Amino acid sequence: MGCCCSCLKRNGASETEMTTKSSPVRQEGKSLAISRAMSAPTIELEDGRCKISGSGLALCGCSIEQDAAYWEWHILSIPEKSSDETMFGVATRKNSAFYKSLDEQSGDESPQTNGKALMQKVPIQEGDTVGVAVQQSDLPMIQFLKNGEPLHHLCINRFRGSVYPSIFLPHGENLQIQLVLDENEFKQMSPHARFGP
Repeated sequence: MGCCCSCLKRNGASETEMTTKSSPVRQEGKSLAISRAMSAPTIELEDGRCKISGSGLALCGCSIEQDAAYWEWHILSIPEKSSDETMFGVATRKNSAFYKSLDEQSGDESPQTNGKALMQKVPIQEGDTVGVAVQQSDLPMIQFLKNGEPLHHLCINRFRGSVYPSIFLPHGENLQIQLVLDENEFKQMSPHARFGP
């Protein structure tokens, strides 16, 4: 299972390059880091746009284009009284108009309208690692792992279209979470590496 990696074209040649958190790779406006333009205005970004805090929905700047991908979220700090409302997964492309219309909505929000239809709540503690594995050729298509252990009850069987790695931070939680896309910095193995081909 691969990581979210970027295929770069230089002088007509194509090469695959893994990125590090300190220097996100950009390709035609795409970035292997959290996208400021596709994230809620209440999200705060640090460390090359891979460390996030604040509240709201945050999306990676590069869609998942390969058959299989795996990335991790490292929980750096969390308050003692957490509401377990932090959500992980993928989301479709968002923009400032989406967040403006979301602010103007009143009443009940459904996951289809608030951008969290392909995300799941995972209870977290400081030091936890939440892995997200996406495969487009087999079911379930989205799998969640907490500290390397599969969370089978949270799997999402199907999705369509382009999706982006994403996270939702609840309001007032004061969380600090690191997006890790470089397999050399993973704390856990992807499901493919653990269970074979």
